[in-house]
Amino acid sequence: MWPIWVSLLPMLLLLVLGAGVGGFVERRHLAALALREKKYASITVTNLKRVTDSASAQHAAMVSGEVVIASDYLKTLLASLRNIVGGNVKAYETLMHRARWEAQLRMLEEARKIGASEVWNVRFETSNVRSSSKNNKAISVEVFAFGTAVIRQISQP
Repeated sequence: MWPIWVSLLPMLLLLVLGAGVGGFVERRHLAALALREKKYASITVTNLKRVTDSASAQHAAMVSGEVVIASDYLKTLLASLRNIVGGNVKAYETLMHRARWEAQLRMLEEARKIGASEVWNVRFETSNVRSSSKNNKAISVEVFAFGTAVIRQISQP
């Protein structure tokens, strides 16, 4: 008769592998977001509703960015355990942080394409695309970022 640890070993190995791969993918995504953010550092982003110095605004257009990001099974399992005792669910915080950051960068990419130097009245909308259930243990969230891109007139001396 096999010891019980021998039968649990494959499951433990899969959990460790899942944690390693999931952590690697998350860290790689965060590093890529940081690099992309530097590319858009010249664009001013604000949540203020009114554009200052609107007389110099040549053109304004709505820009948006959208992303759907899923959590891995291991993080969802750990979050489910955390829900039993209550408290802060770090796995979901990281998921939402990555999703908001990605959506904002996609919005800034659209603003850059039209030549905008500013994005005003930036807002975020979120929705739960898929929640954890008995048959499906992963969750997915959608984040939609939108704002008003402003192109300023170049002043002539």
